Amino acid sequence: MADFRRRGFRTDRYETREVLEQHARSFLGGFNEAATGWRDVHERLAEFPADERGFAYEGAAMHARFRDVVRLGRGGAVDHLLRGPGAGYPHLVRVGTGWWRGMGRLGVRPARGGGLLRWLSEDGAGFAEAFFGGARAIGKRCAGPPSARWLARVAGHGRALWFVESGDVEALHRFVAARPPAARGPLWSGIGLACAYAGGVDDAARRAVVEASGPHLGDLRQGVAFAVAARHRAGVVPEHTGAAAWQVCGAGPDEVSGWTDVAARGLEAREDIGAYLTWKSRLRELPQDR
Repeated sequence: MADFRRRGFRTDRYETREVLEQHARSFLGGFNEAATGWRDVHERLAEFPADERGFAYEGAAMHARFRDVVRLGRGGAVDHLLRGPGAGYPHLVRVGTGWWRGMGRLGVRPARGGGLLRWLSEDGAGFAEAFFGGARAIGKRCAGPPSARWLARVAGHGRALWFVESGDVEALHRFVAARPPAARGPLWSGIGLACAYAGGVDDAARRAVVEASGPHLGDLRQGVAFAVAARHRAGVVPEHTGAAAWQVCGAGPDEVSGWTDVAARGLEAREDIGAYLTWKSRLRELPQDR
């Protein structure tokens, strides 16, 4: 399932492909560890390398959401995953809860709780939809019609597009430019998140991403800020994430992570998707002078 050749993704960019396939394997490993050893799931996930553990928690969250759904919401599995060591991975856990819906399974609403992060499940659903459906699925979803959930899910497609194209900036630019205008911003948001969180490219490629985003640089920065905040919360900021913070946002990881808190002020207790989109909108505007 993680093999790019079998998925129909780009295979000619070997170094990037190797990095991204490892992330996919960590996701699947996290799912399998949760499925076979739920009682000690945190101990099992701790065995993953620190910079891969977020992907493992995302996979474990996919399993946790399934446990809760089959127990009609009374299982408490997602809440369990967010406690203890899992408290460092709220972004990834919320993303992971959306995978079943993205695969066409369990047509349920996002799990309650999580505040603004609740709607990252739509990002996860979009990623799963594209991971299994490829560029064709992304193109179909981007055709609309636009809605609040559509915006959140298309961002997940943008994140998946980074995997589909193995971080090829020219291919990403061509694909996004061919989509309807309403989809381009969310797609660049997802690309920014994947570039900073998953990585797999060098400084020159990150500079090219900034240039290619054009009028959607604010969306790109917003995605990078989400990624930096997620890494920062986990206490492990890989070199490529720090480099993305500086190259795309013009500031270090500590400062960029702090922007997400500033942009969330007054919205923290809300769980409606309008608040989530307002949060992202504020981040697109912070700061414009860098």
